[in-house]
Amino acid sequence: MQPTDDTPEQTEAERLNRHCLCVTLDRPAIVANLASQLGDNAGEILSSTAWQQLFSNAAVFVPGQELDHMLAIVQALEAAAALPDYRRRVLSWAPQNAMINPGPTGAFMGYDFHLGAEGPRLIEVNTNAGGAFLNAVLARAQLPCCGGATRASWAEDFDTAVIAQFESEWRAQRGSGRPQSIAIVDDKPEEQHLYPEFRLAQQLLCNKGIDTVILTPTDLKYAAGALYAGDKRIDLVYNRLVDFGLETPEHDALRSAWLDGGAVITPNPFVHALLADKRNLAVLSDHATLMAWGLSPEHAELLRRGIPRTLQVTASNGEDLWRERRQWFFKPVAGHGSKGVYRGSKLTKSTFARILESDYIAQAYVPPSERLVLVDGEREKLKVDVRLYTYRSTLLLAAARLYRGQTTNFRTPGGGFAPLLLKD
Repeated sequence: MQPTDDTPEQTEAERLNRHCLCVTLDRPAIVANLASQLGDNAGEILSSTAWQQLFSNAAVFVPGQELDHMLAIVQALEAAAALPDYRRRVLSWAPQNAMINPGPTGAFMGYDFHLGAEGPRLIEVNTNAGGAFLNAVLARAQLPCCGGATRASWAEDFDTAVIAQFESEWRAQRGSGRPQSIAIVDDKPEEQHLYPEFRLAQQLLCNKGIDTVILTPTDLKYAAGALYAGDKRIDLVYNRLVDFGLETPEHDALRSAWLDGGAVITPNPFVHALLADKRNLAVLSDHATLMAWGLSPEHAELLRRGIPRTLQVTASNGEDLWRERRQWFFKPVAGHGSKGVYRGSKLTKSTFARILESDYIAQAYVPPSERLVLVDGEREKLKVDVRLYTYRSTLLLAAARLYRGQTTNFRTPGGGFAPLLLKD
């Protein structure tokens, strides 16, 4: 698929993002939905103001063809990741724990895009992308908008797609059947900002006949070739940890289960090393190398135009990067959640010196698009990025995040997750 030129369709979506002030979120509906799904702990969660900052009142307009273009970039990237030479290159800097490939391809892949006049640009790949369950609830709680845009069908199809995804991950490693028990695992899960979605995931899986618990890694033990939580055997782990290689001592039981194949773990260290290590973007933005490795011209062109130029920061290119710093965005290789990232135009010499001493990439800066919203009766422009949640290159759900500042966050008044409306 080739990138598209400006069309009336795109112009209309951009016009609505600049001028439409509709409040489309039905907050009473979303409260009722969450309360019905979260059960006994709903009151405690909904009494907190933190969860309300997860959702914006506004929707974001995107042309249907631009959504198709983003998905085509995802498919091109995953085609590149299947190339033997690509795998040899990216696994050369991966941790030892990532050298095993038992078959699963990773639940809830997340691809983050900025949209602009030159088409969508992929700025980040995530293996344990958060927010899908919350965005499914959000998409179901929308009021009509003057823009007359279409709400995509993924809100209605989401639950079925989620169950099919976990069953597919199970069969990829075990061959047949389905998991009888799933553990959603994160460090201190009840303290995580997105804890409500852990509860939503648990409720959905339980409703579909899969015994599901929310655990910390220290709740687990590995014995006799199986993973346990107390006396309960855990068949599959929905892994939300940011220790992507399962390398810390606190994750010993999970690491043993991974290395021995005692449980199906998704996403896992191999998938992260293959797709989401930030250093991989330097390879994926190298058009000539991908072509030499055998990537199709169509896929190579999609990645050339769809992934901003990316470099690994080294002592040898440090002087050039500092001189051209306004053109770059700097990200730590092992970072997550926008921690330790810097826009080059805001860098000090001392901070750049620390970057040179650490493992960083430099990514060509791609400005985000904007969405006009009402905040306390005042008009404000917020930045937009779009996340595609996928499984095996198939779209599960898409949503936007509205924010102020140099990186996405859930602290911006009027910001948070926002549904996509397709303007055809």
